[in-house]
Amino acid sequence: MKRISMIRPRRPKATRVKAVLATGVVALLATVLSACSGGGGGQANNVISYWLWDSSQEPGYQQCADLFHKANPDLSVRITQYGWNDYWTKLTAGFIAGTAPDVFTNHLTKYPQFVDLNVLQPLDELPATKDIRNDEFQPGLGTLWTGQDGHRYGSPKDWDTVGLFYNDDLLQKAGVDPSELNNLAWNPQNGGTFEKLIAHLTIDTHGVRGDQKGFDKHHVAVYGFGGLGAGDNMAQTTWSSFAYSDGWTYMNKNPWGTSYNYGDPKLQETLKWYFGLAQKGYAPTYNSFSSSFGGFNQLAANKAAIVQDGAWMIATYQTIKGVKWGIAPMPIGPTGHRAGPLGSLADSITKTAKNKDAAAKWVQFMSTAQCQNVIAKAGVVFPARPASTQLSLQTRKAAGIDASSFVDMVQNKETFFLPISSFGADITAIMTPGLQAIYTGQKPVSYLETLNEQVNRLFKLN
Repeated sequence: MKRISMIRPRRPKATRVKAVLATGVVALLATVLSACSGGGGGQANNVISYWLWDSSQEPGYQQCADLFHKANPDLSVRITQYGWNDYWTKLTAGFIAGTAPDVFTNHLTKYPQFVDLNVLQPLDELPATKDIRNDEFQPGLGTLWTGQDGHRYGSPKDWDTVGLFYNDDLLQKAGVDPSELNNLAWNPQNGGTFEKLIAHLTIDTHGVRGDQKGFDKHHVAVYGFGGLGAGDNMAQTTWSSFAYSDGWTYMNKNPWGTSYNYGDPKLQETLKWYFGLAQKGYAPTYNSFSSSFGGFNQLAANKAAIVQDGAWMIATYQTIKGVKWGIAPMPIGPTGHRAGPLGSLADSITKTAKNKDAAAKWVQFMSTAQCQNVIAKAGVVFPARPASTQLSLQTRKAAGIDASSFVDMVQNKETFFLPISSFGADITAIMTPGLQAIYTGQKPVSYLETLNEQVNRLFKLN
């Protein structure tokens, strides 16, 4: 996802995602795994190797590792952090070579393929993790990490959803009170009060606003809605929230669906409106900015008044100097409700872990209130435990940040789960370029029907 060191690239956008487990790699991995032995990155049996990709979370988990070692003097944890792209590439290579870590931070949309390839250790088969309960975490998170075979493959560590980050200075100059963002609504016909607002916040190079006569959509100085993107099969921080609030769903069921709905008329009308914002000049066209100059950078540089982003980005926004910013909820859709994807990360144990019992003790410790409260006080993510979530909210409030809209969406049951199914990498490989073609105008929105046929063919052929 973009790549400044503070960014937590957990929910990939079209410009950030690579299908790490491409078909050829999957085939190779499946072939080689049966011959692999050993693991744990070459660590001794009393040293647990643990991988994560978020540099901003590493200090918190190092504190947890120190506490774990204090409680278990015979065991220690060695933490390794990689950037998002390198992380999955190295992890895949590690599975092939038998050098994967004992424990790693797993992604909700990655783990189904790992389960299919039989490289994850069921947590319910190990003494320390067999009694982890779903009711310990935010509703639904525990169930997400239970495979079709009934085994648990991940212990939830945190959760997130999305919202609107706004540049307070640009709103004030436009005569807009930030509180107005709490009551926005959109529809695919005329965009509702949401589009009306972003039109007003858009300014061309001559100082004419998007809702004024003479606005030049080809020469825009400030976009009302920045960070627009084609998205991928998940579209976590792009169009999925709008599509869901219009009544669309990813699949016939989630998790473990077997038929996708990318050709649905609801999604077609949503994307026609969503990508149309760029055509009107209210949002950036494709490649208006470099892939590294996404929504965060556009807002920080006063190039965008509002951007959609994830809760995991709060710590990154805190690094902005000279720009006052805030957070507002997603607009209400035609269904009468807001919508936001509920993502989750979890800790998983590899089949090649040298000391699985020790690895399980570490995973269990990370699920405890003791560790999750440490993470909460770090103020980077919302931990999976409800009480720890509240502590994290308080931490942010003490820092002058009102992040309550994220928690409100969860408590008001306005979230939906990211798609969990087999063939995740293959679906990404199909949808990402297809959506880019629609965004750039090379294909009509009806092309979604063709893409959907290609996606669903994966399930029919296997």
